Amino acid sequence: MIEKVIEVKGKNLFIKFNNSFENKPTIVFLHDSLGSVQLWRDFPEKLAEATQCNFLIYDRLGYGKSFPMTTHKRENNYMELEADLLNDLLSELNINDAILFGHSDGGTIALITASKYSEKVKALICEAGHIFVEDITVQGVKDALNAYRTTNLPERLQKYHGDKVDVIVKAWTDIWLSDQFRTWNIEPMLKNIACPLLFVQGENDEYGSLDQVDKTVTQISGNSEKFIIPNVGHTPHKETPEIVLNKATEFVNSIII
Repeated sequence: MIEKVIEVKGKNLFIKFNNSFENKPTIVFLHDSLGSVQLWRDFPEKLAEATQCNFLIYDRLGYGKSFPMTTHKRENNYMELEADLLNDLLSELNINDAILFGHSDGGTIALITASKYSEKVKALICEAGHIFVEDITVQGVKDALNAYRTTNLPERLQKYHGDKVDVIVKAWTDIWLSDQFRTWNIEPMLKNIACPLLFVQGENDEYGSLDQVDKTVTQISGNSEKFIIPNVGHTPHKETPEIVLNKATEFVNSIII
């Protein structure tokens, strides 16, 4: 097991990497807009153990134990830039058979990575990702920002991100609540995804409707499956971990056998 900060294209990223299984793919976990390696808890290790796969978890720049962002300002293509950096990270670690597991923003980054760098992506699990902006998403971000201003959320997040919390919250909320971002849409990229896809979503996701799922699974070129969990919100892997773990294990095993 490797736990350290490495430099990738001038950016210092914290990684947790296990590559002890020979001739097995690496499951790469991509956190959400306020997430981190630690906030995945033990889910990555459990999935890796259940499938006998290697795994990589990392903090994007500005998050967790990675170095701070240089600015909170983001453009509409910020998740595409993260996909480019993930490609560089995979190259740095010599990972050419990734199974991407992304949650929320991480799910979107996983979709973009599979679209742009298909030669490195063996399969893809997208949990609660977005391909366009909906009113429910904007309202969800507004509610989260209000919670940040009126509850102990800042203190809870500081446990994982330290003094970087204000910047990551501003980076996330500023772009998603901007007028310019309402036009953001990655649907044209989906046709380039040729690997198998499992799209996991809670039926009561407060950040996105099931249109996100349906319009993704019907537009990729590879085999696709949707897995909708009743009475669950935006974080199925935390709200119903065993259900998601079992489904993800079944999906991964179907890829590697």
